[in-house]
Amino acid sequence: MQAFDGPEALKAALGQEIGVGEWITVDQAMIDRFADATGDHQWIHVDPERAARESPYRTTVAHGYLTLSLVPRFIAGVRRLDGLRLSLNYGLDRVRFPAPVLVGARLRGRVTLAAALDVPPSGLRATYRVTVEVEGQERPACLADAVVLHHW
Repeated sequence: MQAFDGPEALKAALGQEIGVGEWITVDQAMIDRFADATGDHQWIHVDPERAARESPYRTTVAHGYLTLSLVPRFIAGVRRLDGLRLSLNYGLDRVRFPAPVLVGARLRGRVTLAAALDVPPSGLRATYRVTVEVEGQERPACLADAVVLHHW
């Protein structure tokens, strides 16, 4: 975990990989909880028997937005912002889902600081490029540029 003691320290990491997070397992319980939270109960996500019969993957797959929802967790897992008063999600600049996440897959985030813009008087708008890797798979599950406003 990298520690940054203010906006100047974070800006010094511009263009650099900040870190690679710990692996987390996407199990059926996580998928089911996400389906309940979002109302997206499509069978390919929540019906293991039907997915085994009818899905091209022969198992359930995580929602793309479930994978995307893990991006803040992956960012938080690789950097610490000392003295920070507040962070706010600002949005996403680019999101792609190149590969599915099969139930039981292990994911981790590879995080790079792609952009940093001063926001007076005490803030920084940071864009974190996150590649969500799937253990044992060449293609990532998700590529996302997450934009966060940090205020010190």
